[in-house]
Amino acid sequence: MKRDRGSVEADLNDRPVAREQVAKKREEHEVEFSRIVAFSDGVFSIAITLLVLELQLPDDLTHSEVWGSIWDQREKFLAYGISFAVIARFWLVHHSFFSEVKAFDSRLIGLNMLYLAWIVLIPFSSQVLGEYGGSLAAVVVYSTNLSFVVLIGQWMAWDARRTGLAMTDAQTEREGLLRSMFIAAVFLLSIVVALFDASIAPYMWLALFFEGRGHVIERLSRRT
Repeated sequence: MKRDRGSVEADLNDRPVAREQVAKKREEHEVEFSRIVAFSDGVFSIAITLLVLELQLPDDLTHSEVWGSIWDQREKFLAYGISFAVIARFWLVHHSFFSEVKAFDSRLIGLNMLYLAWIVLIPFSSQVLGEYGGSLAAVVVYSTNLSFVVLIGQWMAWDARRTGLAMTDAQTEREGLLRSMFIAAVFLLSIVVALFDASIAPYMWLALFFEGRGHVIERLSRRT
């Protein structure tokens, strides 16, 4: 009996174990869990919809001026395309993570809210990029925004898996960490490049297409 009590006390003193024990089980609180996911999906929907509000033409254009006006906004269309793809990618990762969640607590909810706070900021940083794409400030604002989304998302996933609130295999977890580090590194490195030439810094983001292939990251995770 003493060993059993000691074991229980040891578990309660182990913060990850204690969090798992007091967390709300997903199957027992399905309605509350569904509201968390639905709220998150709503934030993603609003953020991705707000992107298109920046694509506007002046009201007093003649028919011959329409194409010229559209061409003048090519940087805004480019920022829209990049940001739409980025938010869609973040939603897929977020959706995949919450499919692994088996229990939740106030800490997981708080980290999710912090993550969503940076998601909903993307339309603003996208607007800055569309209007001032060749400036250092635009690259810094956009890259910083997306870097924080990636890093906070990885923090949330790591914290939930470490404490047993989400289940995944070790290789998948390593692949997720490597992907997050790769994406954040690309954006942060683009800031360094922008210090020398802000006009070419956005081209570095094309490296993110290699992340989508996943072959290199999978091989690295296996070696790790």
